[in-house]
Amino acid sequence: MNIRTRLLKLVLAILIPAFVSAAIAVWYVYDQQREEQGQRFEEAAHVMSLLIDKELQTIEATLRALASSPALDQPTLAQFYQQAASLPLKPNSTIVMSDLAGIRTMNTRVPFGADLAKTPSAVHAYRQKAGPRETVITDLFFAPIGKRHDFAVQVPVIRQGQVRQYLALGVGVDNLQPLLMNTQLPAGWVGVIIDRRGAVVARTQHADKFVGKIVRDALLRRILAGEKAGVHTGTTLDGVRTAGYFSRSDTSGWTVVLNVPLEQLRRPAVNAAIFLATILVLVLGAVLVLVRRYAKRTVAPIDALRLAAQRMARGETVTHTPFGLAETDAVGLALSNASAEIARNKNELEARVRDAVTSAERAQRALLQGQKLEALGRLTGGIAHDFNNVLQTLSAAVQLLQKTQDPERLAWIAATCQKAIDRAAALTAQMRSFGRVQEVNLELVDLKPVVATVSPLLKSALPDSIALSIAIDEALYLVRIDVLQFEMTLLNLLINARDAIGAGGKVCLSIANAAPGAPLDTLAAGDFVRVSVADDGAGMSADVLARATEPFFTTKGPGNGSGLGLSQAYGFAEQSRGLLHIDSVQGHGTTVTIWLPRADALPAQDGAPPAAMAQRGASPAAQCSVLFVDDDALIREMMVPALCERGYQVRVAASGAEALAALGAGTAFDVVISDIVMPGAIDGIELARQVRTRFPATAVVLATGYSDKRIDLGRVRALAKPYSVDDAAAAIDAAWRERQGVR
Repeated sequence: MNIRTRLLKLVLAILIPAFVSAAIAVWYVYDQQREEQGQRFEEAAHVMSLLIDKELQTIEATLRALASSPALDQPTLAQFYQQAASLPLKPNSTIVMSDLAGIRTMNTRVPFGADLAKTPSAVHAYRQKAGPRETVITDLFFAPIGKRHDFAVQVPVIRQGQVRQYLALGVGVDNLQPLLMNTQLPAGWVGVIIDRRGAVVARTQHADKFVGKIVRDALLRRILAGEKAGVHTGTTLDGVRTAGYFSRSDTSGWTVVLNVPLEQLRRPAVNAAIFLATILVLVLGAVLVLVRRYAKRTVAPIDALRLAAQRMARGETVTHTPFGLAETDAVGLALSNASAEIARNKNELEARVRDAVTSAERAQRALLQGQKLEALGRLTGGIAHDFNNVLQTLSAAVQLLQKTQDPERLAWIAATCQKAIDRAAALTAQMRSFGRVQEVNLELVDLKPVVATVSPLLKSALPDSIALSIAIDEALYLVRIDVLQFEMTLLNLLINARDAIGAGGKVCLSIANAAPGAPLDTLAAGDFVRVSVADDGAGMSADVLARATEPFFTTKGPGNGSGLGLSQAYGFAEQSRGLLHIDSVQGHGTTVTIWLPRADALPAQDGAPPAAMAQRGASPAAQCSVLFVDDDALIREMMVPALCERGYQVRVAASGAEALAALGAGTAFDVVISDIVMPGAIDGIELARQVRTRFPATAVVLATGYSDKRIDLGRVRALAKPYSVDDAAAAIDAAWRERQGVR
């Protein structure tokens, strides 16, 4: 946080509480004024109700004076009719005489003697509730003769202590309108007279529109409940939000409501808030200007110190210029002295570092060279040891062949030679796996049947004292692997577990689907199959674990292992685009886990391995012409006669260019079988690519003992060296049949 911000926060810490206090004070004053104002409004509504009571009492007094008239004692009402009709009544008013049953006997709105309705008047219902001697004031009703809204006041006519008839004065509600208008309410305020039923009797605004209408439900409930006075917040009939201060008349039971718009009530508080906010903004603006000026003067020395520190970080020597501020001048002087000292120490340190780096580089080069020589020695020594054993076997067999004529002994010698060759082939397969060479015979497989097939071999690799448990998920993902390499990997891992356990223990082989996550973060995103071999043996130390996958590295005694088991498993995982991980703690066992990526579909380019062609029909023999391409003369000299003996028409080529020349000369070949690794610009893969493009009717079989290239040429079959004549014939026949459409 910089100084400018700190100064601003300090000022705000002082100003904001002050303005909050001011706002509270303003609100308090406003609240007090609102209470006083509410009391005034309630008093005004009460005064208006008193005015209505006075008006109704005047009408009652007029009726009682008229009820005492001697003309009512005459046999007929003719004289009384003349007297009543001549009275100076309010406009739209009428005097009505009714008998005790409520039947009208006289109405000054119609000529005397005219027929009147023989039904009880509207006042009679109120009379029945009030009693025979009480003054009755009705609610608003629609007069059938006058065709307008009226209300009536009725008194009894009493003679000799007996009620003889009733005298009523019907008054048009428009006579109450001036009473409201004379109150001279402020603009926007609305005065309303409401009868006991909640109907509007008079209104200062839009009386012609709302007289006779029932008020809204919330206010109506309070009126019907008989509340004497109060405040009601709601919406008027013309849709204005108001605070209605109401008072109930004691004489009539009518309610006078004084509606004040809420906007006007709240305007003082809003104006005060706006005024206070304006003052706050102006004061804050002035404070920000002052803070900016003061902070600029305060920050300048600090910025100078920061720049000096940055120059020191770049190795420059800094000098200090005083600013007149004691604290910053002291820091600046210390920085100046420190920069000079740092420059001296830096020069001395650089000289020492140069000497140390030179010595470390020499030591590192010597260490790397020693490690390379050690690894190379182990690699060449292991290869030499195993291949010398094979060569020794073959050498002894050749010497015996020269001295033996017995057919049975010759067959035994040939079988021994084949075993030695198989052993050499297995050794080279392990070396290719370690080298992470992509094998050509990858297949889309379900691991469950593969493990079921190889499980007898796995169990036989363990003694009875070691328990083997196999756990496999029911629905495994498909994977694309070399099946033979996978079987060899499982066998190598179980043999390693057996040697680590010793006398007795258990080994668990588990295969399950795995979701992405550690340690799979180094691989492409996707799903995997986890193959895990766990044992409860001796485990590995940290040093042994670091070198476990190195070729020919072994902790077993002489003759007990080649050191290629884990390196072959590591190479298999790399070939399959997966990952091998080893968890081991000395004294607590080892778990080797291989993650194989999920394969959703078999690509068109994956060729079936030669082993899949073992069950083939009769050889096409003379029907099939073969172009055999290999740069090794010994291989050509041995394989061509062998294939010719099988009935193939064989022609040889020593290079890819020579093979293309033979094809381009017009000679048609059914199958081209070629080595992958050959000198020149055209190796086996390029030859296959051009054959498929230029000579699509010719099938291609590729053979290799080692290659760092991937075959990605569609349905191209593959042979792994060393291969037998039977394997070559099977591959040729299958390729030929495929081109001929034979299934």
